[in-house]
Amino acid sequence: MITLAHLLTLSAILFAISIAGIFLNRKNVILLLMCVELLLLAANFNFVAFSRFLGNLDGQVFVFFVLTVAAAESAIGLAILVVLFRSRRSINVEDLNTMKG
Repeated sequence: MITLAHLLTLSAILFAISIAGIFLNRKNVILLLMCVELLLLAANFNFVAFSRFLGNLDGQVFVFFVLTVAAAESAIGLAILVVLFRSRRSINVEDLNTMKG
């Protein structure tokens, strides 16, 4: 039987992997966006775990709103990356330190 402790442990592992990915990878913007999405997935996993544990559907409903925001964030982030790549021919974080109008 899968308990709440198992689910929270898995969520903590996902959260730790995403934080490590953000701090260790500072060169590629796509990987940084993927780590942010993994961070949101860990939070959503907590919502679902506690919703299941408490027998309440509020957490699962809230997950749909978070997933909607995450999808919009991904679409906008990738659109910004396409524009940056077209103008600078690079998506390295170190090359994106100046903003030009």
